[in-house]
Amino acid sequence: MSRTIVCALQLGASPAGKQDTLQRILAFEAQIIAAGASLVVMPEALLGGYPKGEIFGTRLGYRLPEGREAFAAYHANAIDVPGTETETLAALSQRTGASLVVGAIERDGATLYCTALFFDPERGLVAKHRKLMPTGTERLIWGQGDGSTLATVDSRAGRLGAAICWENHMPLLRMAMYAKGVQIWCAPTVDEREIWQCSMRHIAHEGRCFVISACQVQPSPNELGTTVEGWDPDRALIRGGSLIAGPLGDVLAGPLIDQPGLITAQIDTDELVRARYDLDVVGHYARPDVFRLSVDERDKRSVVFNDRGDD
Repeated sequence: MSRTIVCALQLGASPAGKQDTLQRILAFEAQIIAAGASLVVMPEALLGGYPKGEIFGTRLGYRLPEGREAFAAYHANAIDVPGTETETLAALSQRTGASLVVGAIERDGATLYCTALFFDPERGLVAKHRKLMPTGTERLIWGQGDGSTLATVDSRAGRLGAAICWENHMPLLRMAMYAKGVQIWCAPTVDEREIWQCSMRHIAHEGRCFVISACQVQPSPNELGTTVEGWDPDRALIRGGSLIAGPLGDVLAGPLIDQPGLITAQIDTDELVRARYDLDVVGHYARPDVFRLSVDERDKRSVVFNDRGDD
C-alpha cells in the first residue's frame, strides 16, 4: 500500500533522566494509534539527552575534575543497545503497529555515540545508525560512527534511512543514502533554526524523497532552574520546528514551535517516480563518467581478535 500516515514526535529529554523520558514517549501511545501512524520519527538524543550549553569542564590543553564527573553522569544516563529501553520501545512499536526511529545516546564501553534506532512492529530493534560526524564540541563527548551503520530499513511506510542533525549537511552522505533507495528520510535533530527547515526542504527536493524532521523542545534555563553561559535565561533552549516535507520540497506538516506534540501527514510513495521524472541524482541526472563516490561500509574496530586455527 503506497499511501500511509507518517508522524514526527516533537518532545524533549527529561532532566530527570532516561526513565522519565521513556514515560514521556509512552504517553503519546494513544495519539499514535489514533493517528493510524505507520511511522513515527523522534528527535536526536531524546533518550540520554542533549546537554546544550554544557562544557564538560574542558579548556584547551586541560580538563577539570568536575567535567569528568559531568561526563560520568551523562554516561550513566545513556542506554545500552540492545537493552531495557530498546525492549520498551520495541513493545511500543508492536502495540501501535508503527515503525519507530528514535534518537538516543548509545553507550558502548566508555564511549558514547549519538545514534538513531530503528524499530519494526514485528521484528523489534532492526537497525541503528551512529552519527558519522559530531558537530563542534559534540566531539568532546561522542565518538564517530563508521560506514557499517549506514542503515536502510524496509517498512510498511516505505524504505527508511536516517541522518542525524548536521550530518544532513554532508553532501556525500546524502548521495550514498539516495543510492540506497531511501524513500523516507528521517532526520532526528536539535537544530531549531529556520535555515534547518530550509535544509530539510532542500533534501526532500534534491533526493526526491519524503523528509521527516523531528526536533527536541526544551524550556528556558530559568524554567529548568539552570544557568547557561551566553544564553538568554528566558529564551527556550530548543524551540522545536519539526516538519514533514514532500518530494518537491513542499511542507506537508509543521513546523511545530515551542511545544511538544505529534505532527502527521499522509504520504504516497508512488509519487516518488513522478517526482524523479526530471531529477534523479543517482540515476539519469548523475554523471558517473565525471563523478564517482566510493563508500566504505566495513565495521572499523581498533582491535580485532582472530580465532587461532589448527593450522
